[in-house]
Amino acid sequence: MPLYRLKDEVAMRVKFFLIRLPFAISALTLFILIFELGFNTLKDYHSLLHHVYNACIAIGLIAVIARYFTKGYRSRSRVLIFDLFSVVLFTTLLFTRWNADYTSHFFDSSAVIFFAVFVMVVREFSSLQFNLKQTRLTPPQLFIVSFLLIIFVGAFMLSFPKSTVTPGSMRYIDALFTATSAVCVTGLATVDIGSQFTIFGKTVMIFLMECGGLGIMTLASYFSFFFKGGSSYGNQLAIKDMSAIDRLGDVFGTLKRIIVISGIIQIFGMIAVFMSIRHQEFASLTDRVFFAIFHAVSAFCNAGFSTLPESLYTFEYRFNYPLHMIIASLFILGGLGFPIVYNIYMYVKDVLINRVLMFNFEGTRKFIPRVINLSTRIILITTGILIVGGTLLIYVLEYNNTLREHTGIGKLVTAFFTATSPRTAGFATVDNGMFSVPTYLLIMLLMWIGASPLSTGGGIKTSTFAIAILNIWALAKGKTEIDVFRRQVGEQSVLRAFAIILLSLFVIGIAIFALTIFEPDIELIHLVYEAFSAYSTSGLSAGITSQLKDPSKIIIILVMFIGRVSMLTIILSMTKKERFTNYKYPKEEILIN
Repeated sequence: MPLYRLKDEVAMRVKFFLIRLPFAISALTLFILIFELGFNTLKDYHSLLHHVYNACIAIGLIAVIARYFTKGYRSRSRVLIFDLFSVVLFTTLLFTRWNADYTSHFFDSSAVIFFAVFVMVVREFSSLQFNLKQTRLTPPQLFIVSFLLIIFVGAFMLSFPKSTVTPGSMRYIDALFTATSAVCVTGLATVDIGSQFTIFGKTVMIFLMECGGLGIMTLASYFSFFFKGGSSYGNQLAIKDMSAIDRLGDVFGTLKRIIVISGIIQIFGMIAVFMSIRHQEFASLTDRVFFAIFHAVSAFCNAGFSTLPESLYTFEYRFNYPLHMIIASLFILGGLGFPIVYNIYMYVKDVLINRVLMFNFEGTRKFIPRVINLSTRIILITTGILIVGGTLLIYVLEYNNTLREHTGIGKLVTAFFTATSPRTAGFATVDNGMFSVPTYLLIMLLMWIGASPLSTGGGIKTSTFAIAILNIWALAKGKTEIDVFRRQVGEQSVLRAFAIILLSLFVIGIAIFALTIFEPDIELIHLVYEAFSAYSTSGLSAGITSQLKDPSKIIIILVMFIGRVSMLTIILSMTKKERFTNYKYPKEEILIN
């Protein structure tokens, strides 16, 4: 090899190494920090760790500043603001931690260091060049692997001694069960979340619920786009396939809307929950704030976890109807799906600008045909029918049973909450173990239908159920196509809908069969209820989750995971796409019924 080429090769490798060095150091430091937060064994190395953290922050500061002296580097205003914040944060930390005269417990706390290192990890990770299309994994495989990675990392962190009130009391199978339930936003738990986990453990659960609700690939992809200002065509294709986004050009716009909308709703939810609870029920303001944050995140992500021993059925909160309505609003919005919420926002905006305030916005009026698209219409109508119908049926069926202790409007609010929670969230304001058999069957149907596509909820989805009903109606009328609202439903949507329905019943059936083998002493209706809840990531339980044997816990773990990523995605990840589909065989009808 010529000398000049060798020099260029060495220079490229050195540059490649230097670009990735800050991320490697920050990721390693973050791992050490998490290990220190979770274990007590690193106290003897406090002085050494102090210097390690300082060195990491110094490298982060140098990396941010050096980037602006790199030839050809250009930064957008919002990235510049983020980098300025990082420089101020890193400089302040280094000055206070290196200067003995300015020693502060605040700047020496693990939480502040963790935040600074996390900021550095996000910034440096987003600067790396990745091409998702060149990986050996297909989009469905990437989607599945991302969930598995977060689950096992979460289980590892939840088994830390500092994650539980009694160090070392958490068995790994229970930690894995809880982490899977949090990432798959289910809400089933084999341990009491409120009494077993410390603030650190509950914070880990908040992180897992956010990653599970929004998707780790969604978060990583958007932050990468945020700092770079663009992405390769291959990456956009991969993200489009993983996120089920219709238009390639709207990939990062959709990701941005998902993060912004979810962030705004959760912040308002936290404030509303905080104001709806009494301060007398908490030892400190910090506990009250953490309660609001945990329940707002859990509700919007449709996780259904609560720090209360009996969820919202706990006596102090059982009759707090404003809190129930706030929680219900959060998980209904989360369960509608981000495209639907954004489509509703666009419709409201169109009405305000073009109809209500048109005299104030002269020249801004424009005609937009069909602002509310077909998916939104079908999902909103189906959701409305399920909410109203479910509320009325539960009100009638449980009037003198689980609703007996409520009066007046309280009965209606509780019936409404009980009808909407199974489809999305998994919170409970009544004793699920006291339901009558008809109510069990109704709730299992609601759990099976679940939330809406591209939402934080599970189930077969409202649109799938609606397409199945519309297809039956079309067949009854002798039609070969589904027509609704002067639009024709695509054949691919119909095929996917029936595949999802069949696969869901197959998985639930296998799970029930296996549970009856390992749990012969538990009533069948309760095992069926648990299986439907796990697959639909609903999280409601008849109170048997903690009684399950280890093999049954593994079954529920698998069912929760399959329910979250969908069996169809798993099948797609294991099969190879047909490369040539531009041919057709002669059609022949099959005898059916």
